[in-house]
Amino acid sequence: MPRSPRPSTRQGSPLRVLAIAAALGLPTAACAASPPIASVSTHLATVEVIDRTNGTTLPVYPSNGERWIVGTPGHEYAIRIRNHTGARILGVLSVDGVNAITGETASPDQTGYVLEPYGSVEVAGWRKSMSNTAAFHFTDIASSYAARSGRPLDVGVIGVAVFRERVPVAWAPRQKMANEAGDAKRAEAPMAAPAEAQAGAGATTQRREAADAPSAESAMKRRDDRLGTGHGRSETSWVKRVNFDRATSSPEATVAIRYDRHEALVARGIVPGPRYATRVPSAFPAWPGFVPDPR
Repeated sequence: MPRSPRPSTRQGSPLRVLAIAAALGLPTAACAASPPIASVSTHLATVEVIDRTNGTTLPVYPSNGERWIVGTPGHEYAIRIRNHTGARILGVLSVDGVNAITGETASPDQTGYVLEPYGSVEVAGWRKSMSNTAAFHFTDIASSYAARSGRPLDVGVIGVAVFRERVPVAWAPRQKMANEAGDAKRAEAPMAAPAEAQAGAGATTQRREAADAPSAESAMKRRDDRLGTGHGRSETSWVKRVNFDRATSSPEATVAIRYDRHEALVARGIVPGPRYATRVPSAFPAWPGFVPDPR
């Protein structure tokens, strides 16, 4: 009697290959987020964010050209800037689109903190005076300083604009110095005109902000699950005024670090989360295979 053909062990190969491929695919999906870095560095300075509540440096997660940190609601934080150079630099600091010293809507041409050669500064709050600050702390957007001052649209980002100091000229020919003095006078002459027109410009700005108020308020309501920076407890923090002549009108380096809640960044795939958060669901997770060979 002809013997029945013996089942080929190769029949199970396609299923086994698919199962292995699926299993190997799971860690890939779970590790889609980029690995974190300790800080953000430029050729002039390094910027770090310190969680003051637990004393840790917050890891920075790169994603699509942006950098993110996880903020914990209620935790106080500080921004540390380190000078890489052997000369003084200026760091203009903004939080949620607001200058951390003056409270103005932030622009790089505003005042900032001067760092000594290879020095560092740790800014832990909104500057209230030459001796006091109001602590930075993560909070809901409605309680953030930016939203409470009518500017909720840029909540969720920390920025530092860095300038080199202009090196004074030690010597120049007399004729060149005379020409430069004349150029300086001509340059200073029109400076008063914008100041005189500032009142009118301010009125125009106020009208524009008033017109934008409904949209800003609605945007805040739409984004009220996001994180902002609050105006916290008063702390002693002494500073002094110094002169600083910028080498350029525009910053030589700019750092922007965005922040949000942990669950929001996990949902975006920026921060790694539990495997079940990124696993592709299967309609038949317990699909039977075949009995494997003994080891």
